[in-house]
Amino acid sequence: MAQSDTSGPGALPGHVAIILDGNGRWAERRGRPRPEGHAAGAEAVRRTVEAARELGIRVLTLYAFSSDNWHRPGAEVGALLSLLADFLDAERHRCREQGIRLTLVGRRDRLPRRVVAAIDRAERETAAGRDMDLRLAVDYSARAAIARAACRLPRGSRDPEAELARLLGGPDVDLLIRAGGERRLSDFLLWECAYAELVFVPVLWPEFSRGDLLEALAEYTRRDRRFGRATAAAG
Repeated sequence: MAQSDTSGPGALPGHVAIILDGNGRWAERRGRPRPEGHAAGAEAVRRTVEAARELGIRVLTLYAFSSDNWHRPGAEVGALLSLLADFLDAERHRCREQGIRLTLVGRRDRLPRRVVAAIDRAERETAAGRDMDLRLAVDYSARAAIARAACRLPRGSRDPEAELARLLGGPDVDLLIRAGGERRLSDFLLWECAYAELVFVPVLWPEFSRGDLLEALAEYTRRDRRFGRATAAAG
C-alpha cells in the first residue's frame, strides 16, 4: 500500500480521522438525556469540518455511528439516526458551496429509508466538491469491511494487498484523533490506520474545538514518521 507523502517535518496530514466519543457522557454529566449530547456533538462536527477545510486538510473521516452502536437503547439509536438525517439535509448546501464532497463509509442496508435518502441527496449534490473529502462512517465496522473486501479479491491476484486497499476505497490515515479520553481504535479504519499517528484528547466530543484540532495537528508535525526506516542520524 502506498504511504502518504505528508510525512516530512512540519507537514500537515493529508487524511485525518476522528472518533467522536463522549456525547452521551457529556449529556449525563449535565443531567440531560443522552440524545442532547449527540445534538451538541453535531455542532462540534460543524466546527471541526469548517476548521479542517480552512487548515487545508484534504480528507476528513468522522466515526459517527459504529455497527456496535445498534446495541444501544432503541430510543437513543433512533434519535441519533434522525439527527444524522437532519444534519445531512442542513449541511449539504454549505458543503456544496465550500467545495466539500460528502460520502458515506459503511453499510446502508440497515439504515432507515429517511437516512439513506438524506445520504443519497448529500452525496449527489456535493459530488463536484474538490476542496475536501468529508467521509462519514455510519454503521461501520473495520473488521467487517476488511472481510467483505477479502471475499471480493480476484483469484490469483498478483498484488492482493494493493487490491484489498482499492476495494476498501479509502486512503491511508495520517492522523487519528480520538476525543473523550479513551485510548482504543474501536474497530475504526484498522487497515487504513496501519501507520497512522494516534492522538488521544481528554475533552468530550461536544467540547472539541478548533484549538483541540490545532493541538493535535501540532503534535502530528512533531512526530518522526519513519514507516519502518531508520532515522537519518542512524543512517
